Amino acid sequence: MLRCGRLQLLRMLSSSSGLNPSFNPTIAIGAASAARSPSSTLPLFSNHNFSISCSPFSPRSMTLPKCFSATTRPIAVPDPTDSRNEGVETSGSSSMPLVVVSFYKFADFPDHADLRKPLKDLCQRLRVSGGIILAPEGINGSICGTQESVEKVLELIQTDKRLKGLRQVESPVSPEEEAIHHGHSSTSPLAAGDDAPFRWDHVRVRLKREIVSLGMPTVSPAERVGKYVSPKDWNALISDPDTVVIDVRNDYEIRIGRFKGAVDPHTTAFREFPSWIEEEFQVTETEAQVRLNNSDGSTQQHVENQGCQMPPRVAMYCTGGIRCEKASSFLLSKGFGEVYHLEGGILKYLEEVPKTESLWEGECFVFDKRVSVDHGLVQGTFKLCYGCKQPVSDADMEAPEWEYGVTCPHCYSMKSEEEKERARARQRQFETWGVIGGPDKGRRPARKTSGDTKFSKSL
Repeated sequence: MLRCGRLQLLRMLSSSSGLNPSFNPTIAIGAASAARSPSSTLPLFSNHNFSISCSPFSPRSMTLPKCFSATTRPIAVPDPTDSRNEGVETSGSSSMPLVVVSFYKFADFPDHADLRKPLKDLCQRLRVSGGIILAPEGINGSICGTQESVEKVLELIQTDKRLKGLRQVESPVSPEEEAIHHGHSSTSPLAAGDDAPFRWDHVRVRLKREIVSLGMPTVSPAERVGKYVSPKDWNALISDPDTVVIDVRNDYEIRIGRFKGAVDPHTTAFREFPSWIEEEFQVTETEAQVRLNNSDGSTQQHVENQGCQMPPRVAMYCTGGIRCEKASSFLLSKGFGEVYHLEGGILKYLEEVPKTESLWEGECFVFDKRVSVDHGLVQGTFKLCYGCKQPVSDADMEAPEWEYGVTCPHCYSMKSEEEKERARARQRQFETWGVIGGPDKGRRPARKTSGDTKFSKSL
């Protein structure tokens, strides 16, 4: 029916003596548009000389040519009634600037699982990407989207009074990252989850035992933490010779940047931090003594450690501040006196402190596709080794141990030939199909029934 309608339209228009004065192009094309399905295409022509309305649903302008050709290629016109867009809120134009917001809050949150579904549904509806962790001790996350969308997600979280007052850091997004967020490009041979927070079609909301893994359930930042130090006061604190500055991050993060004079614990995971503290400062387990507080008569717990080499003052920092909260709570439980930590972490410091006054050296590693950021939270120069997920510099990529998607100078000697070959196979899959696992990714092979197995054996 659609073909007949178009042929009739062409015959009526392509007359050698010109257009029929009694012909109404709006009615004719409107009838053809009503007959077509929402996913069909409408041919557009060139060499035009006047405008007409081409849709009965929404006014659009197009022009008709003096001469028409049946070989003109159709161009797909997006249909506003496309069912694929149902239930998706874009919160404005896709050209709106994006932001990345990292946030966390320690709280007594035993019913954390109840928040998972409404939070995930809202993120998907608003096209907010990233990763969020819910645990009995609170919430931790990093999300990406338009300013309006991100604010709606944070509002939903803080409707629970226990999660009000989220500690958060906001970062801008580069045009390249915006393209990845909107699905225009992707160059990472990693799973979709590892691309967060720059994939609008993917958000992870996971339930865990801890929002940051220390492996010590008795350490509770919701009960007590060290003293917060603002970025503007941080330089004076760490410049004091009596202050021991400790970087709470992992070794691969510290390798690309740190504060001047900071101690590197050489840990590969945050769970190793308590052991390092006990060994470094000779902290021993002792019995807690209960003392009276002279001011109000209440009791307080005091821990004494005989023979330990505790510094008079400890100042700690990490990427966004969350690991320092647990680390400071742990140090206080071990009897450390003055414990300080950088409020908002390195990200807040790089955002607020001018580069001319900064004591930061290098770049700050972040756990998303930016890999690293510099002062002003602009994207840094480091890339990611997909073999070990560690940052690599331009010099690292010139080394003979570098093989894209397989190894870098930091992991080459630690990987067996079997592991390297698996990484090469993964890289080939990505280069061939654009995803890991090929076109059958996510499909489980059909299982044979016991009857089928017996039958095959008999054959």
